[in-house]
Amino acid sequence: MSTQQHIKFYIETLGCSKNQVDSESMLASVEQYEYSFTKESAEADFIIINTCGFIKSAKEQSIQTFLDFREAYPDKKIIIAGCFAQRYFETIRELFPEADGYYGSQAPSQIGSIVAEVLSGDKPALKKDDVITQLERKTTFNFKGSVYVKVAEGCNNNCNFCAIPIIRGQIKSRTLDDVYNEIVSLIDKGYFEINLIAQDLAAWGEDLGEKTLITLLNKLSLLSGKFWIRLLYIHPDKFPMQLLDVCKRDSRILPYFDIPFQHASETVLKKMGRKGSYKKHLDLVKKIRHELPDSIIRSTIMLGHPGEGRKEFIEVVSFLEEAQLDWVGFFVYSREEDTKSFNMRGSLLDKLSKRVAEKRKRVLEDIQSQITPKKLLQWIGQTVDVLIEEDVKEENLFIGRSSIDAPEVDGLVVIKGSGLKEGDVIKAKILSVASVDLIAEVVE
Repeated sequence: MSTQQHIKFYIETLGCSKNQVDSESMLASVEQYEYSFTKESAEADFIIINTCGFIKSAKEQSIQTFLDFREAYPDKKIIIAGCFAQRYFETIRELFPEADGYYGSQAPSQIGSIVAEVLSGDKPALKKDDVITQLERKTTFNFKGSVYVKVAEGCNNNCNFCAIPIIRGQIKSRTLDDVYNEIVSLIDKGYFEINLIAQDLAAWGEDLGEKTLITLLNKLSLLSGKFWIRLLYIHPDKFPMQLLDVCKRDSRILPYFDIPFQHASETVLKKMGRKGSYKKHLDLVKKIRHELPDSIIRSTIMLGHPGEGRKEFIEVVSFLEEAQLDWVGFFVYSREEDTKSFNMRGSLLDKLSKRVAEKRKRVLEDIQSQITPKKLLQWIGQTVDVLIEEDVKEENLFIGRSSIDAPEVDGLVVIKGSGLKEGDVIKAKILSVASVDLIAEVVE
């Protein structure tokens, strides 16, 4: 064993699935220097914190996580990396002089060189803005059988409320061949569920001269074998209708669409810098369901953005009740500096609006909590594929997900039985609905 292999490292990942992919790239990069990864921070000689800097609560979590680790491990080397470091790069060394290194979010696959500098006694700080690479990942942080593939970095939509272009920049796409080859490699390694992610999948490739999503899916459809391709995050203003035909032709391209509508009021959407409206959003939902009756639509709704009054909120209520979306996440607007929405109202009004938004959020959650279980009833009696994620041995249960459940954000499938293992893909018959979960039995 080399000297480096005696040195262990730990990665703490905050934020979204895109950050998780970055952490996996960081792990691969650091392992190239022959340091050994550990899942226990207490065992590590150095720690990388892959931070999030998207909204206020995420920034607060990033700060607190660093302070907690620094207090718990005063003698360990700690590197602050990721979105928070990227967004506040000019001031982060002044904010956190106790850190041992600072690294942005744009080139996670190159962090190994920073680690080497830190361990040699230097205190490096590096931010890159023009890199989009993906190392081969030997280790992923998902449940067995499922993996995320990030096809692009950054976003050109420039929504007025969103800090992503500030942090991640304008879109930088991986090439079609690069993504395709990685997916083939992952399928060959036994991954069943490939989750395609980007800030907006529909925009992937536009910076290279050609939008690439449909081309990729058609190419993947030519592969033999059993796998799922799940599409996460498609901007409603750019939804590619050709996608519906692709899903019709190949059931492995899941008719699961994560479409962040954000609001239903055209007034609010315009202030957000979006082109949608109640009617446009509803027409899209109806079109998808007409073409693909078994499709699943997930969305997000933001409450409290400037321009939202009682009338605009009622439009959202009406939209939810009419659209009957399968899954919805609700969020309260976070007033982020350097975004266009930031100057639409002052901090005092923002605090007052936030209280109202929190109440409205609870109202919408109550409405959706009635819709989702009813939508799930249609699956009772059907036999579906389930990817097993967890063996709850003490209760003789297995926890998994079907095609209608995205990782971590949707419901689960609960199966009684024995003899299964994590990563198995089995046939199960849906027996009943329990809140947002499905109860099933193995089909022999």
